[in-house]
Amino acid sequence: MPRDTDPRLLRAFVAVAEELHFTRAAARLLVAQQALSRDIGRLEREWDTVLFARSTRQVAPTAEAERLLPYARRALAAHDELGGALRAVRDRPLIVDVAAPVATGHRVLTEARRAAPEREFVARFHSGLARGAAEITAGRVDVSFGRVAGLPPGVRAGLARRLVRWERVAVLLPGDHPLAGRAEVPLADLAGETLYAAAGNDETSEWTDYARSLFAGRGIVLAAPFPKIEGDAEFTRVVRGRGWSVLASEEFGSLPGMVLRPLPDPVPVAPVSMVWRRGLRHPGLDALHAAAAGLAAAGDWLRRPPGSWLPDADRRLLAPGGG
Repeated sequence: MPRDTDPRLLRAFVAVAEELHFTRAAARLLVAQQALSRDIGRLEREWDTVLFARSTRQVAPTAEAERLLPYARRALAAHDELGGALRAVRDRPLIVDVAAPVATGHRVLTEARRAAPEREFVARFHSGLARGAAEITAGRVDVSFGRVAGLPPGVRAGLARRLVRWERVAVLLPGDHPLAGRAEVPLADLAGETLYAAAGNDETSEWTDYARSLFAGRGIVLAAPFPKIEGDAEFTRVVRGRGWSVLASEEFGSLPGMVLRPLPDPVPVAPVSMVWRRGLRHPGLDALHAAAAGLAAAGDWLRRPPGSWLPDADRRLLAPGGG
């Protein structure tokens, strides 16, 4: 017997065995009677046995068919159960960590929802890719967004990734800061300043690592570690109370009493990638890919500003053949 019998042939066998009539069996399977007869003949050749005794008046299963019929039914039941499980996997909601409601990942998710309303996406709001990647590894999240170079190599090895955008980096200043009135704030003018960059928040360690590289040799102080801050009001209270400015993405937006200013000379950029578990197949993931590609084209997201600054770790990782 061949190792791989087509389930269609098994369905033909079971239908004829139960109907004992080729015309009725063909109608049950919604196929032509000639096609059903061909399938039964093919199965008999594959199994090297006669399954039905045919005459002009009746169809009767042979002893071999009677013996094989229960096995065929069980094989079809298992096949149908597997199909149901696969459909459930493909139809389940895709869990997407977008970091924050103002982030690039959230924009990609919003576009995917618009373009594929038949798909269900459930958003998570872990504040950084360090946490998002851990949730992917644990199977609690399917997709996340952020800076991949800040992840340990062992974690990166289990993830597939796609560069979505070069985000410009900015500084969030108190409204009464001496530099707040400027349209842009060169990095050199921040020498001696203390900037908060999520030090102490293990969920966003890749962002703290980025800031450490950016501040090195520029006289900018990384704010001391502080527990994770939840909510805009609490965030504003903490950073203003300590007199900190904040290293932020251009997507961050302003908070009450604070202003967001771009950083020129050089322009720091942060690579935002979409990451997912290697081997994941899901229609929702396809929709996210399409949304990311469309937004990148419309917004010129993948064009790095000339002369922009990037940490060496990101440069190596994102180079052709990078790990």
